[in-house]
Amino acid sequence: ITDAVVAARILNATLVVPKLDQKSFWKDASNFAEIFDVEWCISFLSKDIKIIKQLPSKRARKTLTPYTMRVPRKCSERCYQSCVLPVLLKRHVVQLTKFDYRLANRLNLDLQKLRCRVNYYALKFTDPILEMGKRLVQRMRMKSKHYIALHLRFEPDMLAISGCYYGGGDKERKELGPIRKRWKTLHTSNPDKERRHGKCPLTPEEVGLMLRTLGYGNDVNIYVASGDVYGGEETLAPLRALFPNFYTKDTIASKEELEPFSSFSSRMAALDFIVCLIAQHCHVC
Repeated sequence: ITDAVVAARILNATLVVPKLDQKSFWKDASNFAEIFDVEWCISFLSKDIKIIKQLPSKRARKTLTPYTMRVPRKCSERCYQSCVLPVLLKRHVVQLTKFDYRLANRLNLDLQKLRCRVNYYALKFTDPILEMGKRLVQRMRMKSKHYIALHLRFEPDMLAISGCYYGGGDKERKELGPIRKRWKTLHTSNPDKERRHGKCPLTPEEVGLMLRTLGYGNDVNIYVASGDVYGGEETLAPLRALFPNFYTKDTIASKEELEPFSSFSSRMAALDFIVCLIAQHCHVC
């Protein structure tokens, strides 16, 4: 989203509120307005670019049909002007798909500043998400002034894309295999070697051992911000044993409080993001 705003600025184009990927592994049906405050975003960036909520239904009595194209990865400002701008001028409406990593990191200072304004100011969560997130933070601080927020990165999709093997035998291969097929370029020739070289997500137990080695005692409050950890409670048990003061959204909020968010992985992730962001003691997110 941050890069989409900058791309629109480079092209001197009107940006339509971005459509979020609803077909990914998590299959979240949330749209932009259900996660972010649209009015605030449009207003805050009004001096930088024009943003509209949706395409006008007709232009000069013709239906506006976006021309779909994909931008090269890490496309520079000149790349957008040479590859995308001519198509935009000809077609009038362009939809850029698979937009992750479609903007170069090296940009002029004004565009980098715009990136920052979008990321840190224009993108504000909706009030229900903000209120629930702050409530979770208050409950963690009632238990202790400081806490460690962890994102374990041990969900099934993360393990699948890592190409790593965790000793689960045929069961693990069968469960992660279908997910891995989504990434055709995934390199999995020697998953054991990748793990030995430290290129794989740590198990919850390894994360716990690392924290204990760093000097954190078993009295420290831990907030785990992950989604559905692969292996469930059996996988989490060693971390719980190392840090008994172990909390998640589900343990510090009621089912009724989380009900408006629980069917939507992006909204649940937003709650975790807030708890991680405000954690004062340590960030491992």
